[in-house]
Amino acid sequence: MSLLHLVLVAIIQGVTEFLPVSSSGHLILIPNLTGLRDQGLVIDVAAHVGTLFAVILFFWSDVRIAAAGTLRLAQGKVDTKGAFLALCLGVATVPVVIAGLAVKLTGLDEMLRSTAVIGWTMLTFGLVLYWADHGFPTDRPAARWSLKHALVMGLWQMLALIPGTSRSGITITAARTLGYSREDGAKLAMLMSIPTIVMAGLLLAVDVVATADMQALRDGLIAATLSFVSALAALWAMFRLLRSVSFTPYVIYRAILGAFLLILAYGYGW
Repeated sequence: MSLLHLVLVAIIQGVTEFLPVSSSGHLILIPNLTGLRDQGLVIDVAAHVGTLFAVILFFWSDVRIAAAGTLRLAQGKVDTKGAFLALCLGVATVPVVIAGLAVKLTGLDEMLRSTAVIGWTMLTFGLVLYWADHGFPTDRPAARWSLKHALVMGLWQMLALIPGTSRSGITITAARTLGYSREDGAKLAMLMSIPTIVMAGLLLAVDVVATADMQALRDGLIAATLSFVSALAALWAMFRLLRSVSFTPYVIYRAILGAFLLILAYGYGW
């Protein structure tokens, strides 16, 4: 894998993982639109590891509380703020893990990797994000996250298994419909990404173990580092912008890209 290709994949993964524009959709489009070969599972896992460390670092205070709470939860106790947060994150993760396994075992994941599918999901769920961002009150802080809302957001998160939907985008959409502010909704969506990325990485890693070699591991280290840096920058930029602007710029981007991809898919047979 060339260094340029590696850098391209890692930076796109890092930047798009947490923005509501779909990292998986963009990664699938690289070989579809450029003719470059698929980056492979090793790079996928490495890029996910990089973005995982980025979101953990960015939300370290909340992650530390949830980690301590996980120990209490393992003892069957939900008597602290951290334990309740850990329980909510667990409840929110279960639906996508079950659905993800079903999609992988049935082979639907490969069937959905098309330019047309990504075009439709980019456009459709971009408009749904706009509807949620502007059509609901914002009177509920992240501190009032409940088990019911965690489950609802977890069910919405299953839609992210369709390439182009965006995991962060669909969970932010869910949070906005439940009354959370832009910043609080994005924060909950990012915290939900941690166990989801861990589970997705472990699932991919099962296939990687048998195929990895020293060259692949070196490429993986580069990909992890670059995706970490780019993901951290994307998180900082998004939360800074959310103080003064809505999600509309991302919706516009999704609509333009979605329309372009649909033209390629139906007009040129891509």
